[in-house]
Amino acid sequence: MSTPVDDPLSRERSHLSASRSALRAMREDVEALDITDVTANWVNAEVLARQIEERIKALADLSDTPLFFGRLDYLHAPGAAEAEGAEGERFYIGRRHVHDADGDPMVIDWRAPVSQPFYRASKKDPMDIALRRRFGYTGGDLTAYEDEHLSDPAEAARTSKLLQQEIERPRVGPMRDIVATIQPEQDEIVRSGLSGTVCVQGGPGTGKTAVGLHRVAYLLYAHRERLARTGTLVIGPNRSFLHYIEQVLPALGELAVQQATVEDLVAHVEIKGTDDATAAVVKGDARMARVLRRALYSHVTMPTEPVVVVRGSRRWRVAAYELEEIVRELLDRDIRYGAAREALPQRIAHAVLVQMERSGEAPDDRVQDAVARNSAVKAAVKAVWPAVDPAKLVLRLLSDADFLAEHAAGILDEEEQKAVLWVKPARSVKSARWSAADAVLIDEATDLIQRTHSLGHVVLDEAQDLSPMQYRAVGRRCTTGSATVLGDLAQGTTPWATRGWEEALTHLGKPEAVIEELTAGFRVPTDVITYASRLLPHIAPGLTPVVSIRENPGHFEVRPVAGTTDVVDACRASLRHEGSTGLIAADARVPELAAALTQAGIPYLGPGEETTRETRLTLVPASLAKGLEYDYVVLDEPQAVVDGEPDERTGLRRLYVALTRAVSGLTVTHAAPLPPQLA
Repeated sequence: MSTPVDDPLSRERSHLSASRSALRAMREDVEALDITDVTANWVNAEVLARQIEERIKALADLSDTPLFFGRLDYLHAPGAAEAEGAEGERFYIGRRHVHDADGDPMVIDWRAPVSQPFYRASKKDPMDIALRRRFGYTGGDLTAYEDEHLSDPAEAARTSKLLQQEIERPRVGPMRDIVATIQPEQDEIVRSGLSGTVCVQGGPGTGKTAVGLHRVAYLLYAHRERLARTGTLVIGPNRSFLHYIEQVLPALGELAVQQATVEDLVAHVEIKGTDDATAAVVKGDARMARVLRRALYSHVTMPTEPVVVVRGSRRWRVAAYELEEIVRELLDRDIRYGAAREALPQRIAHAVLVQMERSGEAPDDRVQDAVARNSAVKAAVKAVWPAVDPAKLVLRLLSDADFLAEHAAGILDEEEQKAVLWVKPARSVKSARWSAADAVLIDEATDLIQRTHSLGHVVLDEAQDLSPMQYRAVGRRCTTGSATVLGDLAQGTTPWATRGWEEALTHLGKPEAVIEELTAGFRVPTDVITYASRLLPHIAPGLTPVVSIRENPGHFEVRPVAGTTDVVDACRASLRHEGSTGLIAADARVPELAAALTQAGIPYLGPGEETTRETRLTLVPASLAKGLEYDYVVLDEPQAVVDGEPDERTGLRRLYVALTRAVSGLTVTHAAPLPPQLA
């Protein structure tokens, strides 16, 4: 039997087909652009060609990704401040804007003001929406729709089945966007302005990472020209995490956002060594910034000799007391060490020019520059305000006990000084076994000497694991911009983990930031998050537990096992379901489990590697599980995860992370007794 012509689903499929054709035409129009005669030189041609190439990439039609996921039917024409349109106008909401040959919109970008009611409208506040329609897809094919008549008082409010299905849909591969499922409280954060910094405290499955990435996409839409000049950056905890999230923004048509770890930002030296927990905590303490500042400015000495500048037959003398006044003025201005050093010869030259003018000469700027380059002036500057290499400064602090004691007096006690000193001092910057914390100290010293370039917006994810000095390093990258800080205090697994967001934001240089808390869980099943929340009183007593809003409770099982063979069997059982499976284990147990999987003939990947239909199992060391998600998780030996950390609290936090990586089901396997906190 043929489908009726007026069948709504058929009409929507036709609109989807027409929209895909229109997007293809938009791409072809860009590809056909001829820039041969429109650029002045080869540099302009290269820049324009690159912009065209990026535009072509942004207009790519991903065949398995819905071009639009919703529809809004307005009761009245939206106001001029929101959008143009006639009464009863209909808008299809999608990942990007698509227009037809006449320029009329076929799909509206989800970030446009007219799209906002798709996320915010409700029966209590319909926002002038008569109908909100959600679409269901299988792959790229439109297969279902669901209507909400928001302005009809006779229709009761109900939960969207399609929305639940989209939230719970199994995944294979990297993280995908949540643009079709953004909730009102998430949308409020996503659309917050560029000028303000937002900190999002969110438990597992609340979507904080996705919210942060979608906020970047929104800001690029609303402030594209400004952010194109100043730049945007996403900072993640490790490379595996960045690989996992790297396709979210390109799927939304945003290709210009850079990604990095904190280690990438401070890569002034090669990391060859590690610190014990005590040394790392002290080196990461914000007090180290004061020690570094003292050590740096100790190189400035007051002049004791005058500067005599010879020009032709004349000699010009700047007395020592005048030089001291210049030096003290520069110190009082509190400008960076390097900037002050560059200003000093010009200040000395200016003093000489004043004398020249008093004697009747008429020197100009060229004369001042020449005096500033005079050998006597250069020698004075070198003696009074010498150049300092930041890595050599930190090397001396960590190698020379007397130098450290002099500049840490009253800041670090003797035990703390002893903790950061190297047992075997390095001979040079190149031969030193620098640690990650040392690199952050060098970055601090570098910024004391020369200002770090600031970006327009920075997203900092898994922020709870940063030390105060690392927060300062990130803050330097957005001193003139804003930030989105994402994290969960309960998931802090470093000895220096953040104790409170107010303190962390102060170190970041954004004490005025707004702190938002997400407590509704969209990804982690009810039974799983309830079990994991047993640990909260022991790891973060003040936090509100996440409440799962999913209707599907998910699969949950605690299974005693005899050995690795039983763990492999649990993985086999999980792989019978659709989607990805993560086997998470204490780092020390990973080699044994890897051998067992290989012997059983089960292919597996490492964290960060992209799963496929053929290989859907990832073997994950517990230390790398943070931020990752799998449809099904097999968690091996919880007590071993706890024991793998230097202290019980950190171990329990690591366990909390591991327990909350599952989207559809969790199987906990254990031969040893479970931690008593899970009882």
